[in-house]
Amino acid sequence: MEVSLAEKGAKVPSAKEEKRKQLLDEFTAGNPEIAGHKHRRMIVRGGVAAHHAGHIPAWKLLIEKMMSAGLLDAIFATSTVAAGVDFPARTVVITNADTRGNDGWRPLQASELQQMTGRAGRRGKDKVGFVVAAPGRFQNPGRIAYLLRTQPDPLESRFRSTYTSLVNLLDAFKSFDRVREIAEKSFAFRETARQIMSLENDAEEKKIEIGEILRASGFDLKPEDALALERLGAARMRLQEKLPVTRAEIRHRWLSQVVEKGRVVSQGKSGKRLFLVLDINGEKVSAMRDDGVGATLTLGRLNRVYAKKYPLKDESLELAFHDIVEKKNPALQEPRLPKDRDEETDALNILQEAMERLVPAGLSDEDKKDALDSLWQTWDQAEFIQRISRDIDNLQEEIWLPFEQRARVLDHFGYLDFNGEMVTESGKWLADVRVDRPLLVGEAIKHGLFSGLETKEMAALMAALAADPDRNYGELEISDTVTTNLGKLTELIDAVAEIEWENGVEPAPDLNFSAAAAAELWATEGDAATDWDELVEKTAAEEGDLVRLLSRTGEALLQIAALKDSQPEAAEAARDTAAVILREPVR
Repeated sequence: MEVSLAEKGAKVPSAKEEKRKQLLDEFTAGNPEIAGHKHRRMIVRGGVAAHHAGHIPAWKLLIEKMMSAGLLDAIFATSTVAAGVDFPARTVVITNADTRGNDGWRPLQASELQQMTGRAGRRGKDKVGFVVAAPGRFQNPGRIAYLLRTQPDPLESRFRSTYTSLVNLLDAFKSFDRVREIAEKSFAFRETARQIMSLENDAEEKKIEIGEILRASGFDLKPEDALALERLGAARMRLQEKLPVTRAEIRHRWLSQVVEKGRVVSQGKSGKRLFLVLDINGEKVSAMRDDGVGATLTLGRLNRVYAKKYPLKDESLELAFHDIVEKKNPALQEPRLPKDRDEETDALNILQEAMERLVPAGLSDEDKKDALDSLWQTWDQAEFIQRISRDIDNLQEEIWLPFEQRARVLDHFGYLDFNGEMVTESGKWLADVRVDRPLLVGEAIKHGLFSGLETKEMAALMAALAADPDRNYGELEISDTVTTNLGKLTELIDAVAEIEWENGVEPAPDLNFSAAAAAELWATEGDAATDWDELVEKTAAEEGDLVRLLSRTGEALLQIAALKDSQPEAAEAARDTAAVILREPVR
């Protein structure tokens, strides 16, 4: 006689548990990498699961399927899951007022919280959805309440001035003016565009005021005449201010221009004591004497200023003084006071005549004076318009400057011709390399760093570039060959970084050596090949982090593999390496 589980006192699986087990078994058949997952028993028997970036994609997909099928009673997830996956639930529990991002912990934003709480209440099942702010060490009920009442955060564009976007835009539109126009119209700069529009409206109002003043004068004068008068008048005032009266004034202005950090100067009539300028603050000059003693000088008491500038490094200090003794660094020629002021007087007269020509011809001397006075009455409005025009130029420059800086870097390395406003042949294939650090990858290809490498060596090199710099993938050893290759890549990065610094571009982060070691191990073939479980164990990294690293590495390699026409050798090696990297369970 058969005895049922219930009669024996054993727990009988519920219908939900049976369905969970069935779905798990079916999914495992197609995704064997989850067969040994440590949460298998928990998900089947308990009906609860975790969903976050630390899991491999196949496991997260299984959780999503079970949740969508209504087979789970609870799911523990990060804040990002609410935005990325359709997970309606009867109750949403908020345990923290903070969330963890790539740069560490930060407060939740309004849109994130509203996205999370918006999951409360299943359509067609619940009349009411519940949100519970659970007490805890990192909970902040006041902030939660505030975020729920506030407006959603404004959308932020991901459009950025990158090397790839610049090369592609210039190649497509053939001029910097068109690239600049597109950048100014992008969603990323909508706030700047609003500011520009507001300033333009203010300028238009001032033009209307100018027009009313000029019409009341009775003369045939236009707002453009008022703006021209302001420009000419401002130029005249600047010229008058700059005209020196004495030789001392000329010399002082010259000193304030030529005394710079890294230049050698002398003091006193004899000029025998030499000083290397370290810093300038107004009239005070901080310097180091030729005997190594620090000193503070007064700008006006300096004697000679020498031509060469030296970097403020230990090895350069002695050389700076030695060059003067050896007569390898000549003194700059001082300006002289002109014997007459004819040139300056002529310039002032020319500006004055230009202003007088703004009034209509054929007027009497008295009417000419009255018409010019009418233009002077618009000075404040015209000056306001000119100031707004400069503000608009500055705002537009803020948009364009990052593109221009990167264009000059690309010009230095031969990927575009800055003066000719055209993409070179190297730039054309670089435009197809859509990776996080395209310039570094391009330079590595040009210098042959990807040539003649074994699969594991190329995987390591690309992983070091593709990985998040702050992620740790264990303490694995790197082979000598990979270490040498990474050293060459580091030298290349330093060379690129130097040019980027010179042009105001923030250099790329450092290489991730632990990522290189993990990728080398995963891409090792033959008898020493590593399976997934062994990789996870040796790196002690989260499976999801490893999948992210290897996926990004494989995707970057596929970008290089697409360069089969322009870079056939690197493309073939990248294609073969990507096939090894992107095997199960990475895909």
